[in-house]
Parts: sequence; C-alpha cells; structure tokens
Amino acid sequence: MGFVTKTIGSLPLAVVAITLALGAPPSHAQNLFDILFGGGLNNSRRVEPPQRPRVQRQHRSAAPAPKITGPSYYTYKVDPLVRVDFSALSAASQTVSFEPTLTGTAFREAAATGLADFDLFAEKNIAKALADYYSANPEFIWVTGSSANGRAREAVRVLSEADSHGLSPADYAVTIPAAAYSLDDTAARQRAMVRFEMALSARVLRYVRDAQGGRIDPNRLSGYHDFPAKPIDLAGVLKTLAHTTEVRTFLESRHPQSPEYQALRVELEALRASSENAIVVDAKLLLKPGQTSPELPKLLQLIARNVDDEFGGEHGETLWRLGKSEVYSEELVPVIKAVQEKNGLKPDGVIGPRTVGTLAGTSKADRLDKVAFALEQLRWLPSDLGSPRVFINQPAYTASYIEGGQEKLNMRVVIGKPSNQTSFFYDEIEQVDYNPYWGVPQSIIVNEMLPRLRRDPGYLDRSGYEVTDARGRRIPSSAINWGAYGSKIPFNVRQTPSEANALGELKILFPNKHAIYMHDTPQKALFDRDSRAFSHGCVRLKDPRGMAAAVLGTTVQHIEAKLKQGHSSEKVTRKIPVYVAYFTAWPDINGKVEYFGDVYDRDARLKTALEKTDELRASSI
Repeated sequence: MGFVTKTIGSLPLAVVAITLALGAPPSHAQNLFDILFGGGLNNSRRVEPPQRPRVQRQHRSAAPAPKITGPSYYTYKVDPLVRVDFSALSAASQTVSFEPTLTGTAFREAAATGLADFDLFAEKNIAKALADYYSANPEFIWVTGSSANGRAREAVRVLSEADSHGLSPADYAVTIPAAAYSLDDTAARQRAMVRFEMALSARVLRYVRDAQGGRIDPNRLSGYHDFPAKPIDLAGVLKTLAHTTEVRTFLESRHPQSPEYQALRVELEALRASSENAIVVDAKLLLKPGQTSPELPKLLQLIARNVDDEFGGEHGETLWRLGKSEVYSEELVPVIKAVQEKNGLKPDGVIGPRTVGTLAGTSKADRLDKVAFALEQLRWLPSDLGSPRVFINQPAYTASYIEGGQEKLNMRVVIGKPSNQTSFFYDEIEQVDYNPYWGVPQSIIVNEMLPRLRRDPGYLDRSGYEVTDARGRRIPSSAINWGAYGSKIPFNVRQTPSEANALGELKILFPNKHAIYMHDTPQKALFDRDSRAFSHGCVRLKDPRGMAAAVLGTTVQHIEAKLKQGHSSEKVTRKIPVYVAYFTAWPDINGKVEYFGDVYDRDARLKTALEKTDELRASSI
C-alpha cells in the first residue's frame, strides 16, 4: 500500500495485524490495546525500555485512573393524560361571527349542554388539538342529524382492527350511542352525540399518532435510542377527516408503507392462527461434547424430522441409534456440525442458543412479541425507507445494500459489545475514506489508553499514533504528563494509516453524535463467529470494498485503485439513508420473517414501556 513500515517494539505492524487476524488473543489480553501494546505479544521475547524516574514518580503520585461511561438505560416514564378542557370551545361557540350552518347550530347547542361536566382524558397534544379544532370549526364530523354517520362507523371499524397492526384495540375503543332515545328527549340525545363526537375524535387522533410515530417515545428507553420527532398536525388530521369519505384509506395511510411492515403484519396474522411448536427446546441450552441434557433428544428429533436424502445417507443411522440419548457423545458431534454448516452457522459442534434458535425456533409467544416489537420500531423510522438504502440489523449481525426492491449486497458485520453498544438510529451516508486515520474516541483514550500512558508516556510515539493539542499542533506523547489529567483529556489522538490501523483500509461515514460509522478491520477472524458483538460501537464490515462501491455507485475495481493511491476521501453524491437498526424479527428481501437473539436485552425494556402505556390508558377509560 506504499506505507513506511512501522514497528511495535521490535515487531512490524504487519506482523501484529496478521497475529490479530489469525488467532484469538491470549487470555491475559484485556482489550485491543493490550493486544497491540503488551498483552497480545510474547513478552518473554520483547525487551521493554527501562522506565525513566520521572515516569515512575508520575505513576506513584497519580490519582486513580478515571473512566468515561457510555449511554445508559432509563426507567421509562409515560406522560400523564390530561382532562380535555372544553371551556374555550364553549366560549368560541357563543361568539361565532359568521352565519352558522344548520349542523353548526346543532353542535353549539349540544356542546353548551353536554360537555361542561364531560371527563374525557387524552394525551396533552391531543387534548389541545380537540379544543383548537372545534373552537375554530364548531361542527360535527362524526354525527349527521341525530345519529352517527357512515364516516363514524367506518372509523370505529378501523379502530377495532388495530390488533392487525400489533396495536391494542382497547386503546382506541369508542362505543356508538344506541338509537333508543325518545324523539322527545332531544337534550339527552344531543348530550350523547356530542360526547361521542369528542371521544371518537380523541381516539382517532391517538390512533393516527400511534400509527405514524409509535405508541412510545423511543428516546426515553435509553441513550442508545436516537430518533427525530415526527411532528403531526393533529388539528389538520381532523380537518382532513371532516372533508373526506375515504376514512379507512386515510387512517391506513398513517401506518408505515414499506414492504417490510406489510410482511410483519402477515407474519403476525399467521402466528395468531398457528399452534404452538410441538417440540420446544430450552432457548438457553449450552451443551458441549461429553455433557448431558434432557433437551438433547428434543433437538435430535427436530433434526431427524427435517432430514433430506443426502443428510440421511450420511448421518441417518447415527440419528436413529442415538436419537433418544441425553449424552452428547463424540458420535453425535459430526451430526451437529453438519447441521450447523447447513444452516450457515459456525460448525464448532457446540450446541448453543444460536444453534437451538435456528433448529427449534423460538416459542410462539416470543415470536408474537418480537413481531409486535418490530412493528412498533418500524413506526420510529420513515414510512418509506428509501431506495437505495443501507440497512444494518444488529441482532442479525448483517448489513445490506438495497436498491430498487432488490438486495444487491448482504454481508456479515461485527457490532458493539454489550459494554459498548451500537446505538439505534438512522442517518445519511456522506463519504468514503480510503486508508483512513483513526481518531481515537475520548472514551478509549481515557478508559483504555490512559492507564498505560501514565506508566509509559511514549508508547503512542512508538506505535503509529499522532497526538495534537486543541490548535492542531503535534506533540510527542512522551512530552505529556498524562498523570495530570482525568476524564477530560485536552489532546486528540489518531492512528495513522497502516496495515494494523483499527479501521482497516476504509471507512464509510454518516456523521452522527454517536461517532458510529462502518469500516474495515484487521480482525477478519471475528466474522467467522456466530455471535459478533466485539467492537467499541462502530460497525465492522466483512466486505467493505463491496459496500463502498455500492454506496458510491461504482465498481470494486475503482475502490481498489483508490486504495493504492494512499489516504484520500470521496463524497457520496446520492441520497442514501443508512439504518443502524435493532430488530429481533425482520423479513428478508422475499418477505420471510426471521428471528434473532436479543443481544442487548432491549426487547424486555420495550415491552415494559408498552405495558406502562397500556396501563395508563386503561386507567383513564
């Protein structure tokens, strides 16, 4: 690549890169920097330069090493519902300056007598929209004459079908008043109809709000969730409904319109109609050769049930003979390895959660939850996901490039480890950097580099890193008293382009406050693992050249030529959204829904938030 060879101690960086790629670090290596600068090398063959007295004094006098913590999870809080204030509506009705219509007169008369003591509770913005709209437009939307009109009946039907979208119909329930009132009891009829009018408008607005943006605020779940608000003109929704007869069409259009959303709805319906799995295997099973478990015969039965001629010819006799064994014997290991390889898993012979999940699936209840969660999460995203787009699904450990309804590229990725989780957000791709510098995040400088720097201030100088101050001036690492700083380091550290650079040969940028991007990595062996949560939060790509070519609309040969030219950047000239997403249920490009493990345990937090929302709404009915 035309780089000057750099060394770590007496080892070239290229040797370190190969070491990282071909084998796991020794057990005493705590992190990436131990691997690169001590823990991952054979210390018995490496002569450490003598410690200078000045450095030793710093080490003795320095305060305990500080830490920078990442985002946190929150206790989800639901905004309380408020009582709708109809006083402004009544006042406006009494001071109307235009010639009232027949229906307007009926509405004002009904409002004057039927709303003063009406306890209708709604979300704060919905309560305001009701007062604002009806003050400016004192006429019925849902009532004609003395009964609910066709528009109202259609709206009630749509609200009652909310469960087909993974929503709770109870959240939107409204009862149409019975027609048993005496014709002479005009006041009672007016009272019932105006209250029905307001209740239906409130629940329709809740439905629209939930359909368009979700039932909960995802940013209240954790600091890892980051979504822009979706403003809704609620009064404008009522105005539209007052002038259309296509109520169903309008309400259904508020939901996401992507094929993925429709595929999840189909899966939800199919799950509800299906029976529970006949064979349920413990999802947390972990079984190694020589160990025993009563779950093993269940798993072997599932394997035998789906045997084809080729597999049966090679392993059928073993399955028949040992199919009821609870001992995971060496004879069964080739069977498990063959099944793992057939299903795209690492054929290591260890029966773990991913193997069980692939063969046995999850329970019906779990799948129903995952699909309902996915429908909710899709409401946080744009209704149209866009084309082209890049979609990263963290629980699946995959990244896809999709254009024109076709998946042009799909690859394995490495995501953040549980202590350095990758956030859930979306952005827009802007640039590809070739042979990039790695700007080391402050959290890594403080948490991982600083303890070493306090003992050995010069190791960054020897290891291919540059240190600059706030003005961009280069400063030798050895000249800095690192022991004088806590969690706020007034210097920037970056790793220069090289074969051992943590970002590999390129990175794909979509600038965001989380400092997350896609990039190459020298640690290629990690892509062979089934569970791939190992990074500090960024997304490592198995085929970075392919992804770079896709987003730039060019060829891999173009990318290769740019890499040979050293460090440079290239702007992405098209609008390409990127979704750094988190779905434990997600349809493939053909609409088949697949299920994945909850690597960060986020589903349980989402479930709690939804349950709190349900409880609050139920208490106000």
